[in-house]
Amino acid sequence: MPEGTDNGYATPERGREETEDERADRRWGELIQEVRVAQTGVQILFGFLLTVVFTPRYAQLEQTERSIYIVTVVLGAAATGALIGPVSFHRIVAGRRIKPAAVLWAARLTVVGLILLLATMTSALLLILRVATGDGYVPWLVACVLVWYLLCWFALPAWIRRRHSGG
Repeated sequence: MPEGTDNGYATPERGREETEDERADRRWGELIQEVRVAQTGVQILFGFLLTVVFTPRYAQLEQTERSIYIVTVVLGAAATGALIGPVSFHRIVAGRRIKPAAVLWAARLTVVGLILLLATMTSALLLILRVATGDGYVPWLVACVLVWYLLCWFALPAWIRRRHSGG
């Protein structure tokens, strides 16, 4: 069929053929799938972080490492809250006929959660490598990993989005 003909499929000019509610339902499903992946990782990381303070080795840490640990745990708690937030958000607003707005705010909360997860993982890596090696190259190594996270999580998707959608 010629481009632009109503064949039930989206064309580049028109995008998907769906109502606002259908789009909100689809976007909500996609968002929840994405959040499930991030939630699992942040919850496992946070669980491990919570156990560190109860190990004999914790008492031997220098004050700097203890401070990094506290910051890491707080970041992990914040990331967990932000990434679980869309679930309670949906539950509280379900049935109120505001799903498009709920999807928008839940998506924003998810991005905040990803940024907090990025900070948690970077901080945890800094702590682990400082304790494991104590070498001066640790901040450089952590910075390289941080750049890798930024490339994978934000720069590459933004580049692809801009390249293929013009915006």
